[in-house]
Amino acid sequence: MTNQDIFERLRDILVDTFDIAPDRVVATARLHEDLDIDSIDAVDLIVRLKPLVGKRLQPEAFKAVRTLQDVIDALQGLIKAPDAAETSA
Repeated sequence: MTNQDIFERLRDILVDTFDIAPDRVVATARLHEDLDIDSIDAVDLIVRLKPLVGKRLQPEAFKAVRTLQDVIDALQGLIKAPDAAETSA
């Protein structure tokens, strides 16, 4: 999966789920400051991104995420990582 594929899916989620105007969804957009994504929204976003990775996502992996590009980079890292990215239930 390419960064562009992830970005397009991320954009779709943000537009459809959080009613964010498509023109505001750019890689440099800051989640909280530019897109008004709060901590509860961020958890919902992580849940919706899980199918992209095919693994359970740890919220801790997203603590340092500030921009959409950070989200894309984190997801790419999880996609390419071995099962260490999975959480044990």
